[in-house]
Amino acid sequence: MMAKKKLGLEDLGGFVFSTNDDFDESDYVEDSSQEKLAPEDQELEAHYSNKGRGGKTVTIIKGYQGPEEELISLGKMLKKKCGVGGSTKDGEIIIQGEHRDKIMQILRKEGYKVKRVGG
Repeated sequence: MMAKKKLGLEDLGGFVFSTNDDFDESDYVEDSSQEKLAPEDQELEAHYSNKGRGGKTVTIIKGYQGPEEELISLGKMLKKKCGVGGSTKDGEIIIQGEHRDKIMQILRKEGYKVKRVGG
């Protein structure tokens, strides 16, 4: 049986509870639209992992800075070019299988700086 995940205030989705009638939400709302950095200004890391995945190997791309939509589209492109599945979450692109060299080559062609991390 899995333990329940404890929720923190940040998990409430940005709700602000106030009894102040003069409350101005704009003072507290963060600007969630990150600026898109040019690919040559980004330093991505290509990791290899099989921990916590039932022995299945995955390639993880970390270090992307920019809007979530751009990260998702980059992940889709990588999955398509490698012909495998994967996911995009928590600011990381997870590609099924050991495809580090191929992914690094693709990202470099797109203009990203990519560093190989780990074995």
